[in-house]
Amino acid sequence: MKNESHETNICPYCGKAYTVRPALSRKDGKTLICPDCGIREALTGLGIDWEEQEKILEAIHRNMSD
Repeated sequence: MKNESHETNICPYCGKAYTVRPALSRKDGKTLICPDCGIREALTGLGIDWEEQEKILEAIHRNMSD
């Protein structure tokens, strides 16, 4: 199994700390962002509004903690 570090990073978009693998921003193709902001960028690209994005992220977080 690959040994992954759990370095703490700060997302340049939302300012939150995260320790999981970052997402690559769709805005510029080079900025590393937190997974939640990566999901938001993808959902925004699909035309999903902020309120629905919140529901989707809540469901993801809820299911990941099970």
